[in-house]
Amino acid sequence: MTAAAEGGRPALPAGSAEVGPRVTALRGERGWSLSELARRASLGKATLSGLESGSRNPTLDTLHAVAAALGVPLTTILVVPDPGPVRGAAVDMALLRVFDDGPVTYELYRMRIPAGTAQQSPPHHAGVTEHATVFAGVLEAGPAARPERAGPGEYVAWAADVPHGYAAVGEADVQASLLIRYPRPPG
Repeated sequence: MTAAAEGGRPALPAGSAEVGPRVTALRGERGWSLSELARRASLGKATLSGLESGSRNPTLDTLHAVAAALGVPLTTILVVPDPGPVRGAAVDMALLRVFDDGPVTYELYRMRIPAGTAQQSPPHHAGVTEHATVFAGVLEAGPAARPERAGPGEYVAWAADVPHGYAAVGEADVQASLLIRYPRPPG
């Protein structure tokens, strides 16, 4: 995908053209039209069409919205094993490992948030949780209504099937691991 991102920082490096065909295939497996997936993901049809065709480099929020609507982990649409770096408005993540454990998939990321920056993320599908262990800086993360803080050596977890966010509080960048737990949706 080489064109500009839709209203934010592109989530993937230029040339990540595998995402569009993967989303198209997953949508097809469900028998959904482009309009149906756009509706379920609360995205514009043009945004989704651009993602599928490779003419747009999506934001992390767009990728999460599509994955949540499809009921799959983010890495399912990123075409693992190595999707490269993933960027949000403030968060830079590197996928370290995907663990597929029967009815649950885990994604383990190394996460960096520059000091003084914050990012809000849309909800994942039902039952998804996130777990962060902080190595440096002070992380404020969790549901938008009740974020928690964690410093070096501390851990915070939250339900990620609601709007949630991440912030580097203070003068130091946050360095942390992020484990996302995705249960398979029923049916």
